[in-house]
Amino acid sequence: MKTLLRNCLAVIVGLIAGSCVNMALVVTGPQVFPPPAGVNMADTASLGASIHLLEPRHFLFPFLAHALGTLTGALVAHVIASSRRTMFGFIIGALFLVGGISAAFMIPAPGWFIALDLVVAYLPMAWIGICLGRRFRAESRAGA
Repeated sequence: MKTLLRNCLAVIVGLIAGSCVNMALVVTGPQVFPPPAGVNMADTASLGASIHLLEPRHFLFPFLAHALGTLTGALVAHVIASSRRTMFGFIIGALFLVGGISAAFMIPAPGWFIALDLVVAYLPMAWIGICLGRRFRAESRAGA
């Protein structure tokens, strides 16, 4: 029972941690790279009407939000889980990927961004988070 609870907690905390990183970067992006005048990045209608005005730099923070959010969530889930750590890291990656696919249908974006985002920002970042989690756990065991 303890293993089950800890594994459930790993997924929940991983999703929360990854979502917090994601949201922090999404909110920070327009402050670093302000959108063109008249573009409301929070309104999909405004975004759709003026997507042609956005430059590649405007897509950097959304990509980083998705990639680093997934990496953080997978790392946290891997470290917290008590068994099948790799599986729980990839569950986080898969859940974020589902969110990314949904966003690709709901939020207007250029095809190159959608392709890059879906291919690079989710499962590969979950794998990197898992690898970092393994290293972190190995170092913490060696130091204990």
